Amino acid sequence: MSYEACLIRARAELLEAQALLTDEIRTYPTPISGCDAQYNFLIGQRGSVATALRALEQPHFVPTPRTLEPGAGVESR
Repeated sequence: MSYEACLIRARAELLEAQALLTDEIRTYPTPISGCDAQYNFLIGQRGSVATALRALEQPHFVPTPRTLEPGAGVESR
C-alpha cells in the first residue's frame, strides 16, 4: 500500500469518527450537568479528530536554506 493510500484511508477513518462522535453527542441524554465527564470527554475527542483532519489537509512547512519562513519567496539563481 502506498503512503497516499494510507493518508486517504486515515482521512476517511477520521471523517467516520467525526460523524460517529457528532451523532453520539447529538443523542446524548439531557439534561447535561456542568461536570458530566463522559460528555466533556466526547467534546474533547471531537476536537482531537478535527485537529487531526486539519493536520492532514494542510501542507506541513519544511524550512530549507533558501526558504526559512512560510510564504517566503524562493530565490532563483
